[in-house]
Amino acid sequence: MDANEVRRIFERAGAVRHGHFELSSGRHSGIYVQCALVLQFPDVAERLGRALAEKFKGTIVDCVLSPALGGLLVGHELARALGVRAIFVERDASGQMALRRGFEIRKNERILVAEDVWTTGGSTRETMGIVERAGGRAVAAAALIDRSNGRLEWNLPAKALLEINMPSYEPFECPQCLADEPITKPGSHFVRAGA
Repeated sequence: MDANEVRRIFERAGAVRHGHFELSSGRHSGIYVQCALVLQFPDVAERLGRALAEKFKGTIVDCVLSPALGGLLVGHELARALGVRAIFVERDASGQMALRRGFEIRKNERILVAEDVWTTGGSTRETMGIVERAGGRAVAAAALIDRSNGRLEWNLPAKALLEINMPSYEPFECPQCLADEPITKPGSHFVRAGA
């Protein structure tokens, strides 16, 4: 599956949205990719997982770990394609990412961290920190979409199925904020326990 096919899948699903959005990173953008609109179709999610797994041929992985909520299905399908288990981290009551639900990372377990979209890489880095504190080893990172515009630097193999140039801005420099356009917060980052 090449980048053009991935792009067509997202466009057909209506997953590329235009407006004024506050991303889960806190940055603002006129474009938002709602991966859930693509991943709602199990056959498509499985195909994307297999295509992403192809990018990590030769990488020894014991487990795929994803940040909830956006990375859950990506991680699950990637793990299925790699033949390993899939677990996830989620925000606890304090808003910090944590391993919950009885999930554990074994000492020196080789972990591939999977996400739906990279903008700043913050959730992926936070998840890698959990791997290290638990005694595991983050060996690679994966995403369906990289919208970082080449700004991300990783100290391990990191690959996405599709790189899209989607400018994002700090709120104080956002052209849409400066024009007083209303903003939408579409991501799950803003959902808290009890909400």
